[in-house]
Formats: sequence, C-alpha cells, structure tokens
Amino acid sequence: MSNKGNNTATLAENKVLILYLLSQIDDDITESGFFKLISSVNNINYFDFKQFLTDLISSKLVAKYTKDDDEELIKLTQKGEEYLTLTQDMLPGIVKLKADNLFKKELSSIEEEASVIAEFTPRSENDYIIKCKIVENNETIFEVKTIAASREMAKQIVDNWNTHASEIYPNILNLLSEDK
Repeated sequence: MSNKGNNTATLAENKVLILYLLSQIDDDITESGFFKLISSVNNINYFDFKQFLTDLISSKLVAKYTKDDDEELIKLTQKGEEYLTLTQDMLPGIVKLKADNLFKKELSSIEEEASVIAEFTPRSENDYIIKCKIVENNETIFEVKTIAASREMAKQIVDNWNTHASEIYPNILNLLSEDK
C-alpha cells in the first residue's frame, strides 16, 4: 500500500514540477522544447510527460494553443499559477534546487537551438511524424513535415537535420527552384 502512496506522491510531484518550470519561463514554449527542459531536471520519459501534461491541460492548469505558423505552444494558466502557489511545497528542496540550477542554462541552450528545430512524435508503434524547420526572429522560414516507419528512422532524420540543416536546406531550395 505504501508503494501506491509513493506513486501518487511522485505523480503529483511531477505535475507540480511541470507547473513550477512553466512558471519560470517568460515566453510560451513548445512541448518538445519543454520536454527537453524537464527531462534535464527530472528523469521523466516522454510518455509519462505527455500523460502529465494532458492531465494538466484537461484540468485547465496549463493551456495549449497553436500560433500562426502551426506551432503548438504551452503556457501556465492563471488557475495553474494559483494551484502552484498552493502546492509548491510538495516539491522536494533538492528537486527545486536542481531545477533552478539547470533551468537557466538549459533554457538558453533551447533558445539558441530554436533556429534549427527537428522533432518527432509517435502516432503509433510504427508511425512517427517528423517536423524539421528553421526559425528566424520567431518566424518559421522553412518547414518540412514527413512520416517515418520506425523510431530509428525518425531519430536519424531528426539527427541529420539538427547536424546538417545548413547543408540540407540550401539543397532543398535549389531543387525546388530549378527550372525542370
């Protein structure tokens, strides 16, 4: 029985950590950027993160919305801020300290990477949606979306884009602008 209590405490702690980290971010953030941030603070897997986030969104503590360029962003709601005030003491001091220490460094790293973005999301076990884009001054100047049949292929495409976007992007533009 104490194990179940522990799981409930961990579940609540993870949700409060999500709220806490969202409260520290000035601008809204993409789900993938936020997952990168929270996973650096807490060893949370993607599927648990998605479940916690879904619960927080359905409780209206976190809002999810789409910007003009089809980018889904998340932010803490007023209700989420009020809830965080009441529950912030649930976060163990060591977790909060780690979050505060890693937060600024990781957030600036995510913001620097924001010019070249690649992410994949599972639709099913053998079906992944991949988005690769280039953003300049908060405006998407190039985006490609495709599907991969395996996690390995999706990861390879994301890794290639993150490493070689400066070579791939001009090649795609040249192919698209060629007179055929």
